[in-house]
This record gives sequence, structure tokens and C-alpha cells, in this order.
Amino acid sequence: MSIKEHPPHLHVPVLLEATLDTLHPQLGESYLDLTAGYGGHAEQILEQTENYHASYLVDRDDMAIKSLEPLQSKGCNLLHTDFVTASKQLINQGKQFDLILVDLGVSSPQLDLSERGFSFKSNGPLDMRMDPRQSVTAESLINTASVKELTDIITRYGEEPYGFARRIAEAIVDQRPLKDTQSLARLVELQYRQPRRKIHPATRTFQAIRIAVNQELWQVEEMLPLIPELLNKGGRVAIISFHSLEDRLVKRYFQSQFKSGFEARLAPVTKKPLDGLNYDVHNPRSRSSKLRVAVKK
Repeated sequence: MSIKEHPPHLHVPVLLEATLDTLHPQLGESYLDLTAGYGGHAEQILEQTENYHASYLVDRDDMAIKSLEPLQSKGCNLLHTDFVTASKQLINQGKQFDLILVDLGVSSPQLDLSERGFSFKSNGPLDMRMDPRQSVTAESLINTASVKELTDIITRYGEEPYGFARRIAEAIVDQRPLKDTQSLARLVELQYRQPRRKIHPATRTFQAIRIAVNQELWQVEEMLPLIPELLNKGGRVAIISFHSLEDRLVKRYFQSQFKSGFEARLAPVTKKPLDGLNYDVHNPRSRSSKLRVAVKK
């Protein structure tokens, strides 16, 4: 299968070949993309199903929704909201689908645009909102949260040791207000007292704050039990995760389904996750990705 070239400024979909091979889209099948982003996966899947009118593309990022308008012009339905709200709305409408995709990664344009504040590679405001309509930003969070709250966020969502997380939290509170990404990154780096690791010392703190701002793990926990309601019998769901916190939630939910005997609603398509290191070697942003696929019984 040949995959179209994607312009370098757009998000290159991770594990695209593996997703297509395991979801196995068929002509006429309906498709729900709960994190459609810039349409990389959706374009390829919809080319095979050709069922645009029965398909829904969801994203809470206004830039992503704008980029999906060409697919809307072909008949796709766009929902500008988070995937939990979209899932509940579609269930209330009695909608079910043959194919569902959830790509939990942050898109390249979000990471690369300094004004979005997701990365410290170039300086930008402390924003990190996936939905710019929401009021909570990274700046408002770190400049109002207590030392305990910040420590809990960095420990839980960044998986940093408690002592290091506490030092970072105390430094943030001591140096407030913080306004931009590189100021926060430098502050975190100054607290690091161990030999330099491969990743920048601030990487996990930025991940933690982003997860907290966007309620990412809560979204995943709320969305997973809704998947069977959204699938037709024989429908397939593919979920791509990028860090252990997300993948652990997906793995546990799938395992609980697979081990439920006669009550199980999902069965495995992939017995083990397909990872970016082995199945998407040419895409550097897919290195930590894991793909898990299940089918509704």
C-alpha cells in the first residue's frame, strides 16, 4: 500500500501502515475519528471506505477543525469538541460505527508552533491548551497552584521522583509569575542535580503540566467505557498512545474486556501492542507510540 506524502509543515500520522493493516477498512464502512487532528489517518481510511457521509471527525483544536474542512466538503461530519463530549453526544443520537480511531498524541503543528506553548525548543507563552476556548492555561495553572498541587502534578503526570518534583514545585512558586516556556524550562533545569540524561530535564514537567491543563488522562478514562457503545458488531477500534500513563489505561481496559468471559464486548485484534520503533521506523515522532486494536463481539 502506498502512502501519500504529507507536507512537512503538517502532522505526519504515526503508525499509519499498521493502523490501516489492523483496522482493515472496507468499502462502505462508517468511520469515527475521535482525535482527527490534521486528517492524516482519516484521509487514508476514508479513501478506502468512501463513506464520507456516515463518518464523523472530532477534534477540540480549532486549527485542526479548519484543516479538516476539505473532508467536510466531501460529506464528513465535523465535531469541534473533546472526545468524551463527542462520544456521549453520538451515543445519545444512537450512532454506531464500523471503525473508530483514537490517536492520543499531540500533533506536530501544536508542538512546532511556539505560540501554542507546548514546547520549549523555541520560546512562547505558557499556554498548552488543546482547546484555545478553555480558560485554564499552563500559565494560570503554575502561577496559582500550591507547592503540593504542583508536586502532585509533576509526580503523577511527569513520573518524576517525589524529591525532584518537590524542588521544581518550590522553585516555581518562589519565582512566580512565570510567563514563557523557556523561563520554565531553565528553572527546571537548574533544579536537576544528577548526570544529564538523554532528554532535557524539563521534558517530563512540560508533559505533566500539559496533561493537567487538558485533563488528558481523565478524558481517556471517561472515553474507554464508551467505545463498545459506539461500535457496530464486528466494528474495530484502534487506540494509539504515546506514554506509559495513557497506554496503561488502554491496556487495563482492553484486558478487563478480554477476560470478562461471556460478558466481554471486545476481543483482541492485536495480542501485543504494535510500537513505532518497529512498525514506523522512519517517523521520529512515533518512537514512543503503541497501537492497540480490538473488535466488538
